Amino acid sequence: MNWHTLGFVLLLVAVCIAAGATCHAAGPKPRKPGPSDKCPVCGMFVAKYPDFAAQLHFRDGSVLFFDGNKDLFRYLRKPGRPGSWKSEADLSAVFVTDYYKLSFVDGRKAWYVIGSNVFGPMGSELISFAKEADAREFKQDHKGKAILRFGEVTPTVLKGLD
Repeated sequence: MNWHTLGFVLLLVAVCIAAGATCHAAGPKPRKPGPSDKCPVCGMFVAKYPDFAAQLHFRDGSVLFFDGNKDLFRYLRKPGRPGSWKSEADLSAVFVTDYYKLSFVDGRKAWYVIGSNVFGPMGSELISFAKEADAREFKQDHKGKAILRFGEVTPTVLKGLD
């Protein structure tokens, strides 16, 4: 391989790496709620409850913070909400807090345990996990009733958490 070819290959690799980094960085990243961020459902200050915090990112760049998954789903599953309601089609990302890791994970891929003996800021809560095995362990250890995926959390499920 001559120097010209080697230079071209290195340039190509550098461009591919830069393009990959740019594409990866383009997606929304979870953000830490600030001291004035309030849950749009209950009005609680979200930063006070980091162990249960959740957030919705919208295509227009706006972010809504929630004190727990229950209120996040109440917001999503109630179309026609007055004011700043946006539909699920407007979403660019959903982040929920993994109960064991205490870090944000993709809410659309998370596993949710309902009916456990662990309560969030607003009482009964959907406890989220990145891994199914963690959700199963938690369900067993904390007397959970069921494990659900994002699309399985319906208004009927939410009503059962009251």
